[in-house]
Amino acid sequence: MKKSINIYIVFSLAFITAVMAQENYADNSNTPQRSSVYLMPNVYPAIIIDGDTIACMGLKDFIKYSPLRFVNNKQQSEYSRLIRDVKKTLPYAKEIAMIITETYEYMETLPDEKARQNHLNKMEKYLFDAYKPKMSKLTRSQGQLLIKLVDRETNSSSYHIVDAFMGSGKAVAYNFFASIFGNSLKKRYNPFGDDRLTERACVLVEQGVI
Repeated sequence: MKKSINIYIVFSLAFITAVMAQENYADNSNTPQRSSVYLMPNVYPAIIIDGDTIACMGLKDFIKYSPLRFVNNKQQSEYSRLIRDVKKTLPYAKEIAMIITETYEYMETLPDEKARQNHLNKMEKYLFDAYKPKMSKLTRSQGQLLIKLVDRETNSSSYHIVDAFMGSGKAVAYNFFASIFGNSLKKRYNPFGDDRLTERACVLVEQGVI
């Protein structure tokens, strides 16, 4: 039953089209003269300018939350399950977001609509085979959470993404299939409303606090 419930997620992920081995291009046209860049293994990247070594590091924002107060054990258990589900699904959502970005850039290089459609068809089959085993292991609630987290990472609903990449026909079909199990690809992520606790859990996981 679990596989039947979550297989729609595999279909909704079919829009993720990417070339698995793409070259990374770096623009070094603005590199200062008399400078060289290297990486210090397991430490920090650094740049040498006029003989001085300057460490390069980025400091991320750290969000501090007040402790939660639970009315009863049921609330505490629900939050614990949310933490568990976020830890399991957030990496998938981030992977999807990265692939969508790369896919958009790659699709722009294809010569015409026919080439893009051929690529989409091939990748749809490949991604179905690749993601089906992973998605089949998700519970219904985890599948619903994943759709929300895709929105969080891309700022677009899964419905909009499927529509943009594969057309309105498949978007409607996938959303109908999702609705059979009480879900919707059109649901939006609201970190300041219904998804406030989910956002808290995501931030804490990202910060490595939990």
